[in-house]
Amino acid sequence: MTAPNPYADLLEATPVERREVEVQGALTAYWVYGPADAETTIVAVHGFRGEHHGLEPVVAHLAGIRIISPDLPGFGETPPLPGREHDLAAFVDWLTDFASTVAPGAVILGHSFGSIVAAAAVAGGLATPRLILINPIGAPALEGPRGILTRLAVFYYWAGARLPRALGDALLRNGAVVRVMSVSMAKTKDADLRRFVHDQHDTYFSRFADRDVLRESFVTSVSNDVRASAPEIAVPTLLVAAQRDDITPIEAQRRLVTLFADAELVEIPDVGHLIHYETPQVAADAIRRFVAPSARDTR
Repeated sequence: MTAPNPYADLLEATPVERREVEVQGALTAYWVYGPADAETTIVAVHGFRGEHHGLEPVVAHLAGIRIISPDLPGFGETPPLPGREHDLAAFVDWLTDFASTVAPGAVILGHSFGSIVAAAAVAGGLATPRLILINPIGAPALEGPRGILTRLAVFYYWAGARLPRALGDALLRNGAVVRVMSVSMAKTKDADLRRFVHDQHDTYFSRFADRDVLRESFVTSVSNDVRASAPEIAVPTLLVAAQRDDITPIEAQRRLVTLFADAELVEIPDVGHLIHYETPQVAADAIRRFVAPSARDTR
């Protein structure tokens, strides 16, 4: 049974249109939210195993801002990149071409794994006036407070790739495993919101193209973090971090923000790695302030 979406009314009031564009030899599916004549446009990049739906609660609280939200290659409705391993370079090339084609000069936003891709793309030359990172991966995943669980995840994705294809695919899409992932990340005590979070993961967490792109993307996600890109980023940057994030602890986020030339850190208490589901309005408020004309004029 589908859990009620607590952000449904806001989303219904937000104009949205599905589009496609060829990027790196494959069609990228993307969704455009908000008014076409908006003063600010944001290209929003989702996290690992997710797709564009995951960022909709944040989008719902950004009325008046134009949000362009693609599915990453190999996830959701976007097929894998042909002839390429899905490593960081491939994702960076894809995002650079996508943003330059669809929304040149837009603000770039990345959540979780998307923060790694967005930061690396901007560090590599993707032109943007501002960068926003939600739940940024600011330290090696294997060294986080749940490093043991991350190592189990490494074995899980390795086994999914080594088993016979049918068995491996079944393991990687197993609903019980997805639920364990969801329960481990959710921090809210609101029962209805927890049901919504679990329903979102049940619905969208297994919409990957195949086990190969999933394994390659997972290896990319645990082999990189934002620290390597931060010193090369000159544009104003906003980090929206959770004080109870089990993937990157808040102490690491406080160190990460110092690596940028011009960055600020907004900390949200009582939430973990699911800011986009559990506290989207708080994140949206920080984003709106950060991209407001008055903020641009004072930096």
